Amino acid sequence: MFAIKAVVIGVGAATGALVGAVGVPIALVGIGFTSAGIAAGSYAAGMMSSVAIANGGAVAAGSTVAVLQAAGVTGLSAFTTAAMSGAGAAVGWLAYKFRG
Repeated sequence: MFAIKAVVIGVGAATGALVGAVGVPIALVGIGFTSAGIAAGSYAAGMMSSVAIANGGAVAAGSTVAVLQAAGVTGLSAFTTAAMSGAGAAVGWLAYKFRG
């Protein structure tokens, strides 16, 4: 019984890690942070517009919009991918551990 439980927890953690590593880049593109820039009419474009209005027409380097756009253009670093995988694995483990 313990071995089956350990395998199920491992599968949950692995699934969470995969979703964390693959899902984040897909989500970035989905909200409009693409490799070609911010997609017109997207949620990202609305974010950029709001930030620019609040800052007198500029988007500050290091702001959330700037960081997300950089991630959309260049992809995520190995460290960020590892962090997202770890977070996903933890969520997968917790989802199994505390399931209803």
